Amino acid sequence: MEPVPPGEGSPRPERGRVETTVALDGKRGCIAGARELTGAFLTSVQREHGVPVSARTLDLSQLVVSELVTNALRHAPGPVLLQLRVAGAAVEIAVWDSEPALPAAREADPTRVGQHGLEIVMAVAQDVDVVREPVGKRIVARLGLLDGL
Repeated sequence: MEPVPPGEGSPRPERGRVETTVALDGKRGCIAGARELTGAFLTSVQREHGVPVSARTLDLSQLVVSELVTNALRHAPGPVLLQLRVAGAAVEIAVWDSEPALPAAREADPTRVGQHGLEIVMAVAQDVDVVREPVGKRIVARLGLLDGL
């Protein structure tokens, strides 16, 4: 992912590419801003590129972004990068952070308060990859743009 200074991410896909990357600083409103960016990005994909995106995918993408960004900001020192990209019939949501420890989903426990983020992401995404990077890690979740894909 290419670093982008905080606040300079755009909800519009770059010319010739249907993706956007933004650095998140963890300040108040950052997670809500990441959800809003996701909604604006997918709306832009529909309007400007004619790529259909279901309402369900829009909602679930915002949920996935919220969970992944929250986890990264809570468990990693330093900045977090969020990349949104259309890849074929899916939206890829990638979150990079500087913490080298790889996350692991915990066993389901309805009595546990919190710490369900990765479980939720794995339940709603088509697939989830955790990739160790030279610095930190990147988690990529893919959701079909249309229901049932």
